[in-house]
Amino acid sequence: MMLRVGLKGEKEMLVEPRHVTDMDAFSTHSLVLLMELASRAAIENCLPEGKMTVGTMIRIRHFGISPPGSTVRAVSFLRNIEGRRLVFDVAAFDGSALIAEGRNEQLIVSTDKFLGRIEKKADQMISAGAKRPGPP
Repeated sequence: MMLRVGLKGEKEMLVEPRHVTDMDAFSTHSLVLLMELASRAAIENCLPEGKMTVGTMIRIRHFGISPPGSTVRAVSFLRNIEGRRLVFDVAAFDGSALIAEGRNEQLIVSTDKFLGRIEKKADQMISAGAKRPGPP
C-alpha cells in the first residue's frame, strides 16, 4: 500500500485500573498513547523497508470521562504529508460519545539510525553513572 492523504487508522483500549487517574477516569496520557497508535495503524504497511515513524507533536482536547471497564476507540485520519512529516486528525470515542479530538504529527525516520541514537544515549547515561533499566 502507498502512503497517501486520506488513510485511516483505528485502535481500541479497554480501560483498566492502570489507565486511570487517581479519580478513576481514563488518563490523558493513556489517551495520547491510544491516539498515536491509531495514527501508526493508519500507515501500517505503507512505509518503505527500514523506516518508522516517531511522534513529534500531539495537541488534543480531552473533555469526556471514561471509567474503568469502558472501551475507548481512537480514530486517525492522515490529513497532510509534508516530506517526512505526517499530520493526522485524531479523535476518541467512548461508545458513540466523542471524548477527545486533536492533531498528531509524526516524522518518518530511519529505524537503524533511530535505534542507534537510543543506544548511544543509553551508553552516555551509563558512562555518566546511570544504571541501565532492567533485571539486576
